[in-house]
Amino acid sequence: MEQTYMKEQPVLKLMLRMSLPMVISMMVNSLYNIVDSFFVAQISEDAMTALSLVYPVQNLVNAVTIGFGIGINAVIAFHLGAQDQKKADSAAAQGLVLNVLHGLILTAGCILIMPAFLRLFTADEAVISLGLTYSNIVFAFSVIIALGLAFEKIFQAVGKMAVSMAAMLAGCICNIILDPVLIFGLGPFPEMGISGAALATGLGQVLTLAVYLVYYFRGALLPVRISLRGFSFQKDMCLRLYGIGIPAILNLALPSLLISALNSILAGYSQAYVLVLGVYYKLQTFLYLPANGIVQGMRPLIGYNFGAGEFRRVRSIYNTTLTFAAAILFVGTVLCQLLPGPLMGLFTANPSTTTIGVQALRIISIGFLPSAISVASSGALEGLGKGVPSLLISLCRYLVLIIPAAFGLSLVTGATGVWHAFWITELITAILSLFIYRFSVRPEGGKRR
Repeated sequence: MEQTYMKEQPVLKLMLRMSLPMVISMMVNSLYNIVDSFFVAQISEDAMTALSLVYPVQNLVNAVTIGFGIGINAVIAFHLGAQDQKKADSAAAQGLVLNVLHGLILTAGCILIMPAFLRLFTADEAVISLGLTYSNIVFAFSVIIALGLAFEKIFQAVGKMAVSMAAMLAGCICNIILDPVLIFGLGPFPEMGISGAALATGLGQVLTLAVYLVYYFRGALLPVRISLRGFSFQKDMCLRLYGIGIPAILNLALPSLLISALNSILAGYSQAYVLVLGVYYKLQTFLYLPANGIVQGMRPLIGYNFGAGEFRRVRSIYNTTLTFAAAILFVGTVLCQLLPGPLMGLFTANPSTTTIGVQALRIISIGFLPSAISVASSGALEGLGKGVPSLLISLCRYLVLIIPAAFGLSLVTGATGVWHAFWITELITAILSLFIYRFSVRPEGGKRR
């Protein structure tokens, strides 16, 4: 199939065509995250706290499988742009097999570490028991997640965004429907509590994978062919996939480290602060996941044009992505400033917890708009196959700046200092991101593209 439309059609038209399906999918995914947490919060505040404590490890599973998928996506798009069909096919096949291996390792590893991990943050046996019940079921589906995400990035790499949208929507809608049915035991189904929430999540992921398989085996016209007959690993291709995938994995895994570090600081004040942090990360997905949808639509475009030597279009694609991401995050800032009470009220009826949450949302949201620069720059660098510069941006956002700032400010102003660390970090990182992107994306002769 001819892919030259990626370097011929107007950039704005292409960005809308590639990104809108992803934005819609991400918004439904965000809605699922909020609805899922809403129903879990109806079980008890302990159940919501358990969900908040499991979240960093859940995010680690997503980080490894999505991050490596970004490597698959970037390598396929680059080789298609360079008109190298054989290498594009090899990237798809090897990426699929490797991500399944990642899923197997994650299943065993995450289930083994969870008891010790939960006890790092709470001594409440009820919370620990709920966390283990939820995590053991969720992590049993890690291979399904890995397979689904590998197919997602393969379809996205060749511009099949409608297929990706259909698969993600099917899984998320299934999850939203099954949550109340399995948690509270509606109709013929037994009441399963937090186990029902975990099972609903897993079954949604099974349906997502099933949609991809149906499209693939019914003969969806893909510009790449996935053949495992006579399969063998090629060292150079593996190095290329991991060269982009590992920095992308670290980019996505860093929030898990950040949340765990912040939980350890906040737990010294009150468990309510831990719950509020967990609620914030659920709410912010409604902004950052749609922004990520823009980035997902951009990656194959920027990678293809980079491989084809269309450097002026690369710059235009980056600027368009930045504009769209900023618009989404501006809306989020307005909502968090005007409606923090109703947003927190979705997850807790405790007045003191709500008060803490209202203050947190208003302070943290100051940094949303500057973060658009970091999101666009990091995503563009991944699409260009420049994983290390992208990782530098994420290290600033999630480790190097924010953790010392949160610890230091908490010593001066108490738990509120943790909330201020967010916007301070985003502002500094936005400035650094511009320099990192411009320095990294230059032609061989040293002139800016």
